[in-house]
Amino acid sequence: VQLVESGGGLVQAGGSLRLSCAASGSTFSILYMGWYRQAPGKQRELVATITSGGGTTNYADSVKGRFTISRDNAKNTIALQMNSLKPEDTAVYYCRARTSVVNYWGQGTQVTVSS
Repeated sequence: VQLVESGGGLVQAGGSLRLSCAASGSTFSILYMGWYRQAPGKQRELVATITSGGGTTNYADSVKGRFTISRDNAKNTIALQMNSLKPEDTAVYYCRARTSVVNYWGQGTQVTVSS
């Protein structure tokens, strides 16, 4: 499975960005996909996940009500709509795909929120 993220950038606090992740390869094996982020000097953390079948979602408390994860199974893509962005949302955002035996990661996309 290969993952390619897009949509990062620089935005002012209170603004919005939309990230996309396109999966290719053995996408039939994916159980769920998600977004994670890593800020400088911090550990990588979960942002949001969505299951392949039922579309069950899970969010970090810090983004609930502001971020929305969605998926398009026909296109093998997921998206993360980020609203009301805060400077503390600044990080490299990574797409992850989980199968029954292995995790796949994208290369990451930078999101910078200025105050």
